[in-house]
Amino acid sequence: MKYRRLQSDELQELEKEFIKFLAANQVTAEDWKRIKGEENDKADRLIEIFSDMVFDRVLEDVEYLEHKTPHDLKAFRFGEAQAEMNGLKIEGDSQVDLTEQQNPQQMLQQLQLTGAKLKLYSAEKKYAESKKQEIFLLMENGALISRDGALFKSLESLKA
Repeated sequence: MKYRRLQSDELQELEKEFIKFLAANQVTAEDWKRIKGEENDKADRLIEIFSDMVFDRVLEDVEYLEHKTPHDLKAFRFGEAQAEMNGLKIEGDSQVDLTEQQNPQQMLQQLQLTGAKLKLYSAEKKYAESKKQEIFLLMENGALISRDGALFKSLESLKA
């Protein structure tokens, strides 16, 4: 497997697509019932192949990811040969939570009251594995897909 096996609830959400996948592989509903009951290894292989296909399709179009923790934001942009990351970190004690939506002015006021500082940082990394594998690993560790890359672009504009 390139990624991971879809979990039961994920597979249920994709039931129609899985049925089409089975049909494309000439597995009828009756065949599938028999395979599940008598040939667990074959059923597992079919689910694993389908899982890889689903992840490949999703990861193909990802250009931006975001990963947020209470005191650290990371935004990623994935090019052909490397990934770029822009981050914003709270240094020091603060009640500010970067995972919550809040007014930037209020956030800065709260930071000033506590003496905490914001640190902007960035990095670039060539892909150790494939682009899709790098995206997958970040997503497995809590990063979420960003359709418009707004956070990445905002942090990029602060670097200038």
